[in-house]
Amino acid sequence: MKRISLLLLILLTLSLACSNNDKVDLTNVTFNFNHNWDGTKVTNADFNTLKFTNAYGNQMSIERLRYLISRIVFQKSNGKTIVLEGYNLVDVTNNETLSFMPSTFVTTGEYSNISFTFGFNNEANTNNYADLNTASWNVPDMLGGGYHYMQLDGKFLNDANEEQGYNYHAIRAVDTPGETPSFPQDTFIVVNLGPTTITDNATFNIEMNIAEWFKTPNTWNLNELNQTLMPNSAAQIMMYENGQNVFSLESVNQ
Repeated sequence: MKRISLLLLILLTLSLACSNNDKVDLTNVTFNFNHNWDGTKVTNADFNTLKFTNAYGNQMSIERLRYLISRIVFQKSNGKTIVLEGYNLVDVTNNETLSFMPSTFVTTGEYSNISFTFGFNNEANTNNYADLNTASWNVPDMLGGGYHYMQLDGKFLNDANEEQGYNYHAIRAVDTPGETPSFPQDTFIVVNLGPTTITDNATFNIEMNIAEWFKTPNTWNLNELNQTLMPNSAAQIMMYENGQNVFSLESVNQ
């Protein structure tokens, strides 16, 4: 009888130990989006003034900046992932939606990588989103439909030293606009933030260096590439290439 009682006690102890080891906590995560021009902070208070100079040497302003963030993924070292399927239209122009808290909780612990998608991946880009329609975020059907990834607009001083408008709009790269457009390559960008350990209510502070859109590897001359860039697949691919180093993780607060 004593042996049976001792065995039951050992099994109970092991069971409780396993339960404690398997315990996981759920927490919120928040993503804050901040903006700079090669290290100098940028807000909408800096808009509508020719105060920026891109890598080519164009003196320019920003009048509107909006971009889409979607598909946030938390990846474990064992390959398991938590996918937060929501999206957020960051509107720097109106100083709105600069902070995004997905409705899905994540588990605390170590993650080998955290990523998000700039724009929509191709599958998500075929869906219909009422709020994005209201925000005039659509791409015309003749250009493949779906939605913008980014709208960056302003003015620059051209070679004649006159102010001229530019529309740096990122979408899915498209060829042969019309009834049967084709897509030469994907131009949404998966941004990898690297590993982190989440303990409680983590806030990720993300930086966008706006200057990078005009810098690397393609030095952007606004005299040559300023408008009608959406049907220009070569320009879209250049934007995709320049966008690889635009975002970075500044810090994680928790």
